[in-house]
Amino acid sequence: MADRAQPAGPKLLGEGPNQKWGSDISYIWTREGWLYLAVIIDLFARRVVGWAVADGLHRELALAALCRALTMRRPAPGLIHHADRGSQYCSTDYQAELRKHGILISMSGKGNCYDNSMVGTFFKTLKSELVWRTMFGTRQQAGQAIGRYIEGFYKPVRRHSALDFTSPARFERMTAN
Repeated sequence: MADRAQPAGPKLLGEGPNQKWGSDISYIWTREGWLYLAVIIDLFARRVVGWAVADGLHRELALAALCRALTMRRPAPGLIHHADRGSQYCSTDYQAELRKHGILISMSGKGNCYDNSMVGTFFKTLKSELVWRTMFGTRQQAGQAIGRYIEGFYKPVRRHSALDFTSPARFERMTAN
């Protein structure tokens, strides 16, 4: 039972975009082999703000997604960036890029995959609505289809129950000050 005599902790997350981003990498099978997808999601509206694909699992993949997110969103210092403890996110280059922009680094506890569940939910949605229904011949075909899904459907159209059944783009517009 909570001791109500003690004050609650401060609310560190704001009520708008660019307060907390989650990041992770997943993989998609093609006839050429694995295609890796790195995403960065603004957790306020579950909007994919950065993404990149590559044929290898390396720090350049994660950095490409981060650079896309930074270019598109231009967040103010103080944004919280959350990721797992993968080598891509622990790399000197990746963490230096975060610090250069005044972004606070948050990482999952060792062996804890649950505190980045919104990004995991995005990957499950992408795979159930696109990837598991399609056999991609090439990595290029898969990358193009993923790009169309993210940019043409997921962000502007796909409704989310957690967002009062609106799309991420519409939710951000509706909540803009």
